[in-house]
Amino acid sequence: MLSSGKFGLENLPEMFGPHLTLDLSECDRQKLSDLSHIYDLLDELPDVIGMHKITPPYTFIYRPGDNPAEWGVSGFVIIAESHISIHTFPDRKTAFVDIFSCKQFDIHKAVDYIVAKLDAHKADKKLSGRGKEYPRQVEAAREIVMRSRPSLKQ
Repeated sequence: MLSSGKFGLENLPEMFGPHLTLDLSECDRQKLSDLSHIYDLLDELPDVIGMHKITPPYTFIYRPGDNPAEWGVSGFVIIAESHISIHTFPDRKTAFVDIFSCKQFDIHKAVDYIVAKLDAHKADKKLSGRGKEYPRQVEAAREIVMRSRPSLKQ
């Protein structure tokens, strides 16, 4: 499953969920510019990492009039566990991907799938633990609320 050491997180069970960000470079320009290819990536990835799509992916091509080199494909898919998003810049052969989930997932499988799907030759990976103060248990939540709002004490 998730290898915390490789990404520098020691206490993964004590967080709400992992947030993986990928800065990919030297990608296949054709794949980055292909709207249906990016759609397929977003459509398949939740199943690859054991997540559940709530909506089909939404993808679109963006062409800014003031800076034509910054065009690309963007998209996201809402999953029961949170979301996955991507922004591509074909002329620069780069892409940025975010995966946020309220449950653990196989980070390495996600990275390997995305890198292969975009034929990326470089991948800067960052993993952060989101919601470290978010209590997973109701009693812990009640105690935090009582401490932070003394006026609620009876």
